[in-house]
Amino acid sequence: MIAERLAAADDHALAELFAAHRISPGANPAAAWRDLFDVAETMLQPDQIALALSHADRDLLADLASGVPHPTLALTDDRGLALPAVAARLEGTDIAPAAPSAPRPASESEAAHAAERAFTTIASLADIVISTLAKPLSRVGTGALSAVERRRLADEGLAQTPEEADMLVRLGLATDLLRGEGRRIGATADGSAWVRLSTRERWSALAERFRDALPRGLRDGRGWTDPALWSGTYPLDASWPARADAWTEFARLIGLIADGAPPSEPAWAAPLRLGDDADTATLVALMPGEVDRVYLQNDLTAISPGLLEPALDVRLRGMTTRESHAQASAYRFTEGTITRALSTGETSEGMREFLSQLSLTGIPQPLEYLIRRSAERHGLVRVSRDGLTGQTVVASDDRDLLRTIEVDRALGALGFTSDGEALRSKASRDVVFWALSDARYPAVVLDDGGSVAHAERHGVVEDAGGSEPYAALIARLRESHGEGTDRAWLERELDAAIRDRTAVVVAVRMPDGSERELTLEPTGLGGGRLRGRDAAAEVERTLPVGLIASVRPL
Repeated sequence: MIAERLAAADDHALAELFAAHRISPGANPAAAWRDLFDVAETMLQPDQIALALSHADRDLLADLASGVPHPTLALTDDRGLALPAVAARLEGTDIAPAAPSAPRPASESEAAHAAERAFTTIASLADIVISTLAKPLSRVGTGALSAVERRRLADEGLAQTPEEADMLVRLGLATDLLRGEGRRIGATADGSAWVRLSTRERWSALAERFRDALPRGLRDGRGWTDPALWSGTYPLDASWPARADAWTEFARLIGLIADGAPPSEPAWAAPLRLGDDADTATLVALMPGEVDRVYLQNDLTAISPGLLEPALDVRLRGMTTRESHAQASAYRFTEGTITRALSTGETSEGMREFLSQLSLTGIPQPLEYLIRRSAERHGLVRVSRDGLTGQTVVASDDRDLLRTIEVDRALGALGFTSDGEALRSKASRDVVFWALSDARYPAVVLDDGGSVAHAERHGVVEDAGGSEPYAALIARLRESHGEGTDRAWLERELDAAIRDRTAVVVAVRMPDGSERELTLEPTGLGGGRLRGRDAAAEVERTLPVGLIASVRPL
């Protein structure tokens, strides 16, 4: 029965089941569960059955309603047929399986528009991911991007409208390039790596991550079903139409579907829909071209005459502030941006070599001077942690500079106190370092061994693991699955039959090793014996529970 199937399922399947049923690990009913039989009983409660059916796709519901075997963890019996309570819930429901369907091929103009949209999406999403590496986005209690952040992303040119900014962030979250943690949204390790890929690689990775993230009902093997059918995939889920619209919009943004009603399909999307690898040649041919050179100017700006190749753009941003997001982008060098680059691992020689190769006009003298001066001053202020007290220590060979830091009102919140030739603060080392960097002091951060460490302002949001929220609960439930568990489950099944006054088929072990099936209406269970009425023989029987091999509903 259900409990046995739960015991045989892996941890990931159990975690998915609990998440689908909105089970909170630390609250009831989970807190009261003693074993997997308790889980099975919970899954059979009317509200849980209704919830499970709302997560069942059209094909599964059609099979359950029509009596076609379709094994599940908690909705069917051992034969794959709907449990009585499930069948009763579906009685009178007219749900037909989805008819086979394929999207209409996109016209040339539709494909061109889809390619342009995909290019814009990739660039905008990359801008957002890069921005979160410097400063995470804030979100409200529901997990949604805050209205302030939506407007800011639009005002800064990372998206055309606040609504588009919200949809792009949702796409990043769905594909795990971004991840929510507490009240913030930050880049994942995969997102940080993704922005450094070429445009072709970015699109392939994003499209494949989208495919992998699709809800199960939209999947067809490794591919997906016709998007025209998505809105009707979960007919018993009242919230599904809005979510289907979101997945359809994601596909449109990525260029996997083109305009039209129903949406058409560009040639490059068909292999992915059918479960094959992405074929980007046709798509890339329709995308705007990219450049690999910029103009470095005397006013400490870099002007890109077109869209700069992603890897070059990411590195250039590491040592500049991007001032415009148009096709001809502008980047500005400052002492602060050069110092930031040095703090995150760049060297003056490395920057000069990179800029020499990147520039169409060589390196202007003002920029050369800025890099040299910043490198000479870099490290003049050293930020470390005192291993004994845990306090942050700020040291410098320039005592005048140290006194300036001590009286700087902008740094007053750090609460510096003088300690001979150094300053101390109770704030963390990273907080002190970035406060000094933002105030344009030439600071470096030292690790616990005294070596210069590369600073990451916010870094990436770590993966908490898909089944981790339920790990302790699952481990506790599995501990109950040991010696004697089979008998305990059998007795629980008999108790349920007695309580519900339902007949069962009992398989009894005979002395010769064979098994004999009896149809009983159980009336009592105690002292290791089952009492029940044998309807066929019209007699009362008492059976030792130890001789009962199995029990199943009639």
